[in-house]
Amino acid sequence: MSETSANRLSRLLALVPWLAQHDGVSIGEASQHFGVAPAELERDLWLIVCCGLPGHGPDQLIDIQFWEDDGRIHVIDPQTLQRPLRLSPDEAFALLVGLRLLAQVPGTHDRAALATATAKLEAAAGEATHGSEAVVVIDSMPDDVRATLDTALAQGRALRIVYAGDTRDTVTERVVDPRAVLQSGGHAYLDAWCRSAEAQRTFRIDRIVLARALDEPALEHPEPLLGDPAPVEGVRVRLAFTATGGWFAQALALDEVVLQPDGSGEASLTVADPDWLVRLVLGQAGALRVVDPPELRRSVAERASRALDRYTP
Repeated sequence: MSETSANRLSRLLALVPWLAQHDGVSIGEASQHFGVAPAELERDLWLIVCCGLPGHGPDQLIDIQFWEDDGRIHVIDPQTLQRPLRLSPDEAFALLVGLRLLAQVPGTHDRAALATATAKLEAAAGEATHGSEAVVVIDSMPDDVRATLDTALAQGRALRIVYAGDTRDTVTERVVDPRAVLQSGGHAYLDAWCRSAEAQRTFRIDRIVLARALDEPALEHPEPLLGDPAPVEGVRVRLAFTATGGWFAQALALDEVVLQPDGSGEASLTVADPDWLVRLVLGQAGALRVVDPPELRRSVAERASRALDRYTP
């Protein structure tokens, strides 16, 4: 497979500072370090000596001597590439946070490799991060839950989980057949077949309170993964929102959205759990209003009336 221009450019940018730090290295040693043939490295060197700062005068070009009989490479003038490339504090933190989050996601990936890469990056970026604000990655998933999910997925075993739902405000216990851990919207989800619901379900992993691998194999099911979800079944609802409730139109997957110049408007969505929507509307202090269906609008009014009665002297 031919090398891409991006890969070669990356090597060229790293080559000069590396050679400057390893004066007198041979072409064979340098080619072995960068994983290319000696002839390819020589072509890189011939290209580099034609590069430099704007103006391209003799004193503005990178000067490398590599054609002597001893085959040794000497950087005479590296121009601005005399030091190895270093990560900025923001770049170092972004990579470290990504590695730490990946280490928290259950699955079959190589955790030893992640730990090694994280340690090397921390050591290499130590000086760059000293003057920056500290970043702390909060792991909301217990270690035993993560370990149990890893084991069940690796061994193909069923799981018994205790799950804190976010729509019904309830904690349930169920047996599931795990299939994969997926990422969506900044969260990790367990894609599984729920034996209680007899249907495919996705469980946000940070809401799994307890997990235990069972001594029985996970059953196979043909339903699609989270990346190819089935259409949502439920009640079709038409909502109106004020300008302050306009966030609602962007936070959820709505359709038939009609916006007014002041930011207010209407939109439709399919709701699997009407009771969840009632609680959502009540919690928005008038910023959301049910337009249709009438029975759901009445449910909101009755729930609000009961709540107000509790405050009556």
